[in-house]
Amino acid sequence: MEYYSSHINKLIEQLSHLPGIGAKSAQRLAFHIMNMPVEQVAQLTDSIKNARENVRYCKCCYTLTDRELCPICSNPNRDHGVIMVVENTRDLAAYEKTGKFEGVYHVLHGAISPMLGIGPDDIKLKELMQRLQQEVKEVIIATNSSLEGETTAMYISKLIKPTGIKVSRIASGVPVGGDLEYIDEVTLLRALEGRVEL
Repeated sequence: MEYYSSHINKLIEQLSHLPGIGAKSAQRLAFHIMNMPVEQVAQLTDSIKNARENVRYCKCCYTLTDRELCPICSNPNRDHGVIMVVENTRDLAAYEKTGKFEGVYHVLHGAISPMLGIGPDDIKLKELMQRLQQEVKEVIIATNSSLEGETTAMYISKLIKPTGIKVSRIASGVPVGGDLEYIDEVTLLRALEGRVEL
């Protein structure tokens, strides 16, 4: 039985498709939106539309940006010889919050997961290997401490070792099964400083 108009039901349905938003949260958000000033709703919808139309992958590291190169890759003060490999843009942001990493990143957009049918060709590994044709001293693998993250780290390590480039893995301090985006800066910094060569 429907309690609300079809427009509200449609809004609730669309909001419930967002990750982490269940039926009750979607309903709460929908009613909040209905009570917002019209101009604020217009700004919200415009920002969603503009972000979707204008944000793309950085041509170097594959993070999300609205330019050809992201601010990190275009910064000449960063050490372009040290690349930290992360699973997604949220992990990159988590490390940037520490303010201590001075290298650059490579965003894989996933991790190898045979159970989910995600193989090496489904993430940005070929692009990483192409970047290693330039002057790179070290690759720091900062994938999550999950089974998929560990599998991806080992695969990358085996690919890079023959090139002679130093490969290291972030140290413990990051709990097994923990997502990097939810971990505090101090723990992330300890993990980075305590990394070990693979």
